[in-house]
Amino acid sequence: MSANGGRGLRKPVFVKMDSLKPGTNGHTLVVKVINSNTVLQKGAAASPHLRNTRIAECLVGDDTASILFTARNDQVDLMKPGSSVILRNAKIDMFKGTMRLAVDKWGRIEVTQPATFVVKEDNNLSLIEYELVNVADE
Repeated sequence: MSANGGRGLRKPVFVKMDSLKPGTNGHTLVVKVINSNTVLQKGAAASPHLRNTRIAECLVGDDTASILFTARNDQVDLMKPGSSVILRNAKIDMFKGTMRLAVDKWGRIEVTQPATFVVKEDNNLSLIEYELVNVADE
């Protein structure tokens, strides 16, 4: 029996950007970083054990679509324009009715070899606005 209770590690299933939908998670993607804009940077916190907070919005994409990725703290350093990264266990967050891609503490960002695809920038999924519709049970 292996150390993880008899279960082997699952091979990651890489998905394409155009298959992302609101409220989904567990995505593994290979993307290119197009640009990165810091939207929040707080310096030394009031208490010494709290660290600085940095948030950047990065436009990332593959050969099917592009989307805004919210990078937090140490993730900001990995998301350099022009680099290719693997996003593991990424999720879709909704922000003002639009989709944002994010990786929380359960996921991982890995810098990888430069991808060979050309990013499809004219299909930006973050520009599509969604509306929450409540369906009444009858």
